[in-house]
Amino acid sequence: MASNSSPSNSNTTIPVVATLPVYEIPPLAQDGSHCLTRKPISLWPGMFHSPVTQALWEARSQMFERLFLDPPIDAPPQSELLDKTPSQSRTTILYNFSTDFILREQYRDPWNEVRIGKLLEDLDALAGTISVKHCYDVDTTTRPLLLVTASVDKIVLKKPISVDIDLKIVGAVIWVGRSSIEIHLEVTQSTKESCDNSDSLALSANFIFVARDSKTGKAAPVNRLSPETEREQLLFKEAEARNSLKKRTRGGQKREFENGEINRLETLLAEGRIFCDMPALADRDSILLRDTRLENSLICQPQQRNIHGRIFGGFLMHRAFELAFSTAYTFAGLVPCFLEVDHVDFLRPVDVGDFLRFLSCVLYTEVNPDHPLITIEVVAHVTRPELRSSEVSNTFYFTFTVRPEAKAMKNGFRIRNVVPATEEEARRILERKDAQALLSTAVVSK
Repeated sequence: MASNSSPSNSNTTIPVVATLPVYEIPPLAQDGSHCLTRKPISLWPGMFHSPVTQALWEARSQMFERLFLDPPIDAPPQSELLDKTPSQSRTTILYNFSTDFILREQYRDPWNEVRIGKLLEDLDALAGTISVKHCYDVDTTTRPLLLVTASVDKIVLKKPISVDIDLKIVGAVIWVGRSSIEIHLEVTQSTKESCDNSDSLALSANFIFVARDSKTGKAAPVNRLSPETEREQLLFKEAEARNSLKKRTRGGQKREFENGEINRLETLLAEGRIFCDMPALADRDSILLRDTRLENSLICQPQQRNIHGRIFGGFLMHRAFELAFSTAYTFAGLVPCFLEVDHVDFLRPVDVGDFLRFLSCVLYTEVNPDHPLITIEVVAHVTRPELRSSEVSNTFYFTFTVRPEAKAMKNGFRIRNVVPATEEEARRILERKDAQALLSTAVVSK
């Protein structure tokens, strides 16, 4: 009797193919003296990132072929700096959420809004592309600069970002120093009800990039900036003021703190000592900072690298945001709502294969019943077990509140006050509060 052939009995081989776009690597140069060679595949960008980040890097590779080619060993640096305008670096991204259902699903969060973590990736990638456009010198015989994210000054969410409505990001260079570049980005989302441009602004961000010589690793000068319009000149002056403020406070802030803030330290530590020494008598509306901590660890994979072969800064921000969100969630007991990235420092590069630990805590809160604020600190450590060493690679500060609809379902909701148990924790709280107050004062005085 012949056996019945059915799909369940047959041995079927299902082929697996790449679903992500492959970068088009430019052809090799033909002139013998300065023949450029392709970078090894290990130095190509990773294939893990968001669709927009992938598109930006692919566009960058087409605009600037040298980024995907190895220059000659003896290629000279750029000899003459150029004058460039903000319009020459201005770049726009359009998310067609209303018509592209696949793109919409890739960015959707559980509340039908855009995933902020993925958006942070895109902002960093766009800022990087803009900095490359500003530094590009057209001369193919010179070696390109290495441009890295140094810090994020501020990312402020102005209103919730829907995943059902088209989204646009526009960015340009607004200020340059000798080797540093500040990029301003604006995320806009218009609705049928609102045609006002000011109402369509959903998020603003400022990124700082620094230029390094790709051969020596030292700081390298960048092209000059010539603002043209009145708004460009205003943004330039504001960025100049921020940079001057950083220089003034960089050296003397800690010394002033040590000399004049002992009373503030003692006040902060007083409640923490009660928790440690007499926990039964401690304020039930407060909690020790150390009891708000969460942690996440990972091995950095090749798929997460950028075009320079190192771990993409946007990926680090994405992971830090997810941990910060979870920390705020477990602390408040209600779904948090992102408000802003207060500050991000990129202190050292993170390489493929690094063991990375993210440590988060609620640094402090503002107990306002109508609009509670939760400030989360996330510190990333590159840990090397073989060497018994651990170095801080990044620090992140996020601010959250509680989603109004979640708070409405819980009558009498109140977040707890966070108190330090050690002097080191108290110093971290005061330093961050002072930095925020100083920045707020500078903004108000403009």
